[in-house]
Amino acid sequence: MVWLVLGLAGCSSYDMQQGMDQTSRTTRNFSQGGLNLARTQAQRDQRRAISRQLLAAPVGPKEAVQLLLNNSPAFQALLAQQGELGARAAQSGRIANPSFAFERVVTGSELELNRFLTFGLLDLLTLPQRAAMADVRMEQAQVQAASEVVDQVTQVRQAWVRAVAAQQMAHYAEQVVASAQASAELARRMEAVGNFNKLTRARHQAFYADAAAQLATATQAALSRKEELVRWLGLDDDQAQQLVLPERLPDVPKQPLLPQDVAQQATYERLDIQQARAALNVAAKAQGLNQVTSFTDIELSVRRGRVSDSSAATSASRRGYEVGVKLPVFDWGGMQREAMSAQTLAAAHRLESTLRLAGSSLRESYAAYRTAHDVSRHYKEEVLPLRKVIADENVLRYNGMLIGVFELLADSRDQISAVVSAIAAEQQFWLADAALQATLMGRPTTIAWVASNSTTANSPAGH
Repeated sequence: MVWLVLGLAGCSSYDMQQGMDQTSRTTRNFSQGGLNLARTQAQRDQRRAISRQLLAAPVGPKEAVQLLLNNSPAFQALLAQQGELGARAAQSGRIANPSFAFERVVTGSELELNRFLTFGLLDLLTLPQRAAMADVRMEQAQVQAASEVVDQVTQVRQAWVRAVAAQQMAHYAEQVVASAQASAELARRMEAVGNFNKLTRARHQAFYADAAAQLATATQAALSRKEELVRWLGLDDDQAQQLVLPERLPDVPKQPLLPQDVAQQATYERLDIQQARAALNVAAKAQGLNQVTSFTDIELSVRRGRVSDSSAATSASRRGYEVGVKLPVFDWGGMQREAMSAQTLAAAHRLESTLRLAGSSLRESYAAYRTAHDVSRHYKEEVLPLRKVIADENVLRYNGMLIGVFELLADSRDQISAVVSAIAAEQQFWLADAALQATLMGRPTTIAWVASNSTTANSPAGH
């Protein structure tokens, strides 16, 4: 029986690498990379070499995700935590170690030696239920890890979008300052020769001052967004110096994802639903086990001894067993069963809530995606071409001396303002795209809708 107990006790086990491989298979299509925990210095050196290679060229969205997977210590900590949760889940399926006791009693000429091996009989009888519950908990830990990976990858993608967009904004803010500076300088000269009054010249100078302040704000925003990306990627100081971003965001695709395409991608089991269902299974199995263990506990002791009498020169062996039962006198376990019942009921309602919210979150994410796509394409296909037509016409009018240089500069500022708004629309689209992909995986992510900010003030009054 002892060997049987030892054999059954080892039935719940967890292999950290297998668990990580399962998480990697779940998230590979989403992250476009495998998950590996660097445990040795050689593995860490290899990952650093990969990061160095990725940083040798401008870092795009795919490269940013690969840097997260290979370089971020915080992400490595996440993978190690998965191993911890999986091991603890497997541990819950094992029974407590047996206890061994040795007794030596001398009575006159008699010497009595006894050995006791004690283990929980109820634990042994409920071992299959414990093992099944441990399996569900390991599955729950794996799904939770996959959900965290999806969240980290989504955060990196969105941080990359914000960093590149902020860099574009700063670049266009420089153009605004250059235009405003030229306008202010020309206004100063016109005032000097008497063609401008003091008020008109002050308006142009105020516009230049405001543009310079907005350039400082845009430059700081670009720095902050880039440093945010640096933190997500886990770059050290040297790596942060090597980080170079593309000059602009990728072009918005001409055709968005269609509703049927989104529905097809969402047919597989979402991570949030898997996690809620696993939580319900754990609660249900724990409640079933608690129905027995909350009443009492039973201990079985296997006893073997020998009694020797030196005066009679005799020796006899003794074998037997003892059974100890905890009597439910003061506590019948009713409150434990009530608590477990409430826990199971809560898990069931959470699953129902997750199922209902899944469709709503997907509809919201897709609507945000389509709106952002339509707005971005509208700027590219309607607003910017119209601004170009207006600029070309104003150049012709300027050449014909129908308008002055200041109207031409004002139109240039309006055109830059439209480009900045188009950049904001592109940023909103790629943020919505990342959020939609995360929602399809079962990690709903919402984004804040922000109005496009112009980097130019109102055009100054003409002369």
